[in-house]
Amino acid sequence: MHIVTGKGGTGKTTVAAALAIALSSQGGRVLLCEVEGRQQIAQLFDIAPLPYEERPIAGTGRGGGEVYALAVDAEAALLEYLAMYYRLGRAGKALDRFGVIDFATTIAPGVRDVLLTGKVYEAARRRTDGPDSDFVYDAIVVDAPPTGRIARFLGVNDDVAGLAKVGPVKNQATSIMTMLRSEQTRVHLVTVLEEMPVQETVDGIEELSAASLPIGHIVVNMVRPSLLSEESVEALDSADVDVDEVAVSLARVSLPSAAAQDLLDEGSAHLERQRLQDEQDSLLAATGRDIVHLPRLADGIDLGALYDLADDLEEMTR
Repeated sequence: MHIVTGKGGTGKTTVAAALAIALSSQGGRVLLCEVEGRQQIAQLFDIAPLPYEERPIAGTGRGGGEVYALAVDAEAALLEYLAMYYRLGRAGKALDRFGVIDFATTIAPGVRDVLLTGKVYEAARRRTDGPDSDFVYDAIVVDAPPTGRIARFLGVNDDVAGLAKVGPVKNQATSIMTMLRSEQTRVHLVTVLEEMPVQETVDGIEELSAASLPIGHIVVNMVRPSLLSEESVEALDSADVDVDEVAVSLARVSLPSAAAQDLLDEGSAHLERQRLQDEQDSLLAATGRDIVHLPRLADGIDLGALYDLADDLEEMTR
């Protein structure tokens, strides 16, 4: 179980998708789940919106593996739960028609998160044919809520287990928390090298640790490479660059010499950005967690880019 979280805008859905592809390269069957109802997986793979059912994503499997996708819907999950544990088939659908299902998942605190995590748990524990057969999925990747909400989202079943003393609700809540805290689960945090996302990542690690939830890798996304040589950095630092000499050099290669000062200003700004990036990277390194760096892809994200990122995430599959 790989749970992927991150501050909005850091690319956690992209990382979750690439991780699912990386896991499938080992020849297994992987389920990629989203729980926020935004249909970002469908957008990322340029396919029709996902229904509340598991279906293969064409072209993503490699190495003999398969990637399936599921958009978990809380209302549908509640109906499924009522049918499974209380045998309320037609009665559950009647409740849905009267708006009771929507009311319960909207008003009751924590119910939505309980249902979302419950559906992921069911998929993780499902077997192909009987209690001693293989699991249907070799791995599950969850595109989870943002870092600021992840500890509460994953820990909601603790509250439920404390409230429900007996019965199927109590049993399922306890089982879910056992799975989430087991050695088979890891919570990965996605960030970019900017002050706010990095601080949220550090805070998220503390919250997850306090809740005894297992932390996996920090994935540093969209890392910008340095474009300056060591010689250029030293020259800019010492201000030992003559703008007239730069102008002459530009003219030699048929570039406008008037751009010399702008070029130097841009070089200094780039150097400052790189140092701020390195500073944030050091803060992440101080957490002592395993870190994976992913490059910034100037041409955007398509299926080919996901395969490239999957290669970079290979160490997370071991």
